[in-house]
Amino acid sequence: MKSDNKKTYLVTGGTGFIGSHMCEKLLSLEHKVICLDNLSTGSLDNISHLKDNINFVFIRGDANNFKDIKQIFENNKLDGVFHYAAVVGVKRTIEDPLSVLRDIDGVKNILDLALQYGEPKVVFASSSEVYGEPVELPEKEDGILNCRMPYAVVKLLSEKFLETYYEKFGLKTCALRFFNVYGPRQESSDYGFVIGIFIKQVLRGQSPTIFGDGSQTRDFVFIDDNIEAGLRAMDSDLANGQAINVGRGNPITISDLANKVIEAAGQKGKIEPKLIENDKNYIKHRVPDISKMEGLLNFKPGTLLESGLEKTIAYYKKD
Repeated sequence: MKSDNKKTYLVTGGTGFIGSHMCEKLLSLEHKVICLDNLSTGSLDNISHLKDNINFVFIRGDANNFKDIKQIFENNKLDGVFHYAAVVGVKRTIEDPLSVLRDIDGVKNILDLALQYGEPKVVFASSSEVYGEPVELPEKEDGILNCRMPYAVVKLLSEKFLETYYEKFGLKTCALRFFNVYGPRQESSDYGFVIGIFIKQVLRGQSPTIFGDGSQTRDFVFIDDNIEAGLRAMDSDLANGQAINVGRGNPITISDLANKVIEAAGQKGKIEPKLIENDKNYIKHRVPDISKMEGLLNFKPGTLLESGLEKTIAYYKKD
């Protein structure tokens, strides 16, 4: 995305963790950004530093509400849509699994309105959860999908909507299957995500708590790399109609992650991870195949976990 070609982008879920970083990046490239969020899980604090930018507009509304989203398409000539609004967080989606079903409406609203108003490209935030409990490793986009939870099924159904709108109507779309994204501004409450939770605990002098034996693996991607993948997906015609993994392809056990957080926070030898028995059936492994991302987006995340943790911890220390 070149700043000498100013465009207008809609970012749904724009006050959330990933959405706010996308808004920030687009503005740095001198594009106009319309940020839509119902503030159910996002926060105005995440975009407070953007509010005085003349190219930034915040609208409180819900992508799942057709009237809210239609007004934006009617009143603006959009060049692209980053549809990142969704119910997020493992704890939140487990406690209220049916809440995610409304997110299907948001996908349909955006695709229908994009067809009607100028056909801006739609990049959708999908999830590695579409693989469910993996049948094969690494997890490949054209491999076996084993999702069962409503959150994962909604993501997969949304992907199919995007694929169909591209194949049947020629609307440019792309679904990005995000593996574990982390960085500044990520929620660190009990409803948040593991790195933010670990950092919060360690900075309080508490042991990072690990559910199970800690041997489960996840693939962590720093927020800057995730955003770059999104920008490239928006610009790439090769990505149209595709679902693409966004990960590093370098998984780590949760026990090793906890120790890296402890070390990055300067607490090595002072704090040890704490294992907690848990009868919940968490997915054991997440290992993405990233060859499709490398081929279609010409991109491979370059931020090492140690470097990303240092930047994230520095943010939480100032917060």
